[in-house]
Amino acid sequence: MRKPRLMTPGPAMVPEDVLLELARPVIHHRSAEAKDVIVEVTAGLKEVFCTKNDVMILTSSGTGAMEATAVNTVPPGGKALVLNAGYFAARWASICKAYGINAVTLDTEWGQPVDPDAVANALRQNPDTACVMGTLSETSTGTGHPVEAIGRVVADSPAVFAVDGISGVGAMECRTDEWGIDLLCVGSQKALMLPPGLAFVAVSPKAWEKIDAFNAHSFYFNLKAARKKAADFDTPYTPAHTLILALRAALRRLREEGMEAVWERHRRMSEACQAGVVALGLELFSSRPAEGLTAFRVPAGMKDSDIRNKLAERFGITTVGGQDKLKGKIVRIGHMGYTDEMDVIGTLAALEMTLAELGRDVEPGRAVTAAQQVLIGARSAAGVG
Repeated sequence: MRKPRLMTPGPAMVPEDVLLELARPVIHHRSAEAKDVIVEVTAGLKEVFCTKNDVMILTSSGTGAMEATAVNTVPPGGKALVLNAGYFAARWASICKAYGINAVTLDTEWGQPVDPDAVANALRQNPDTACVMGTLSETSTGTGHPVEAIGRVVADSPAVFAVDGISGVGAMECRTDEWGIDLLCVGSQKALMLPPGLAFVAVSPKAWEKIDAFNAHSFYFNLKAARKKAADFDTPYTPAHTLILALRAALRRLREEGMEAVWERHRRMSEACQAGVVALGLELFSSRPAEGLTAFRVPAGMKDSDIRNKLAERFGITTVGGQDKLKGKIVRIGHMGYTDEMDVIGTLAALEMTLAELGRDVEPGRAVTAAQQVLIGARSAAGVG
């Protein structure tokens, strides 16, 4: 019997107490109880996002939050600057195209961070940009981008800064207000420790000015409608309120741990996983790895599907491969949300055995030892016995 371990960069593992919330009898979504839950989760989301701005709750995947952001802030024919550095960053441009928005793309090599100076130059060349669309953690490459520095650049322009934080928020540091993020898009199924189905958009006053300047060509994803109902702690359309109940439990976990501690835990797991991968002679794909996942190149002579299939069949560990032009070239291991240090250690041990069984010369325990050294060193540095 194999115990399933979901080590993917989304969906991620869900805590047992959160899952149990989904087994409760369904309540009415317009009841006083349902509104009380929204009151609590809205406060919790603001704490996790590090914002005092409005937070809209949407029933959709994270892509719905991205679509709501684009269609509400840039009118048809308006201009957006897309910081294109991966499969999901490119989704911003696809959304813009669907709504007749002129998307100017600033292309960055996959696996490399976006250069804030290049963003500043692009804004100088496109002073009529209404919205800059970037990414905190690019899930397709395992790359974390310098959002804080980019936010300072955008803040000096009339444009608003929209950030896809779907796989990053809750796994890596993100200070929405301090970093000048005007629209933060987040999904439920990653570091927030829920199943898929909810999305969130934090909206700054600067962004509301853009939104209020025209009538968005959207019905379901109309942020003005969401704001109007949010004033009464409600939603304009039927929400996934069972997921919102579960979200309350997940947010209580995060708030109890504290966001600084949450970020530090993910840093430890990320550095440990990276150390273990490198100790096996594997090459990290990203030059600036995100804290929520680790991506490594498939060794010459091997297939990513062979590695991933054996991890799943032999050990019950689910990982994912590359997307688009990286298909077959990388393997991605998620370590976010409910994942802990022992999940990372166990995955590295399984990876050692998997590679050995596939014919690679592997010294047993090498990856695990490297990861343990990182974890022990981190705890010692923090004064934890």
